[in-house]
Amino acid sequence: MANQYSKTKLEKFRKAIEKKMGSVSEEVDSLKEGLSAASNKQGGVTPDSIFSVHMADAGTDSHEQEKNFMFMNRGSDYFKNLEIALERIAEGSFGVCKICDCLIPEERMMEVPNATKCVSCKEKEKLGLT
Repeated sequence: MANQYSKTKLEKFRKAIEKKMGSVSEEVDSLKEGLSAASNKQGGVTPDSIFSVHMADAGTDSHEQEKNFMFMNRGSDYFKNLEIALERIAEGSFGVCKICDCLIPEERMMEVPNATKCVSCKEKEKLGLT
């Protein structure tokens, strides 16, 4: 069997991941509220009338909405990756490099809990050496 973290360390990772999931969830909810408030603000006004009155403001609002939507999607994807990390904790494969089967350093797993490769294997992969 591959190297594994102790049950104590896995519990520490689980708690840290759940904490991150809470903050990501709050951020995504906040962005959703902002997006719905922005769409309600435009109410029954047609896009033509917005542009005829404040074209620059409408462009800024549109850009901000797109940015918030992108951040919301990124947050949702990260949340899903954290859920997968919790599944890996439950099955015992958390913190084990998928390529070399070595234990990924604890510092990396605390910073990037959804990591599935050690730094060395990830760098080789980026360089196309694997």
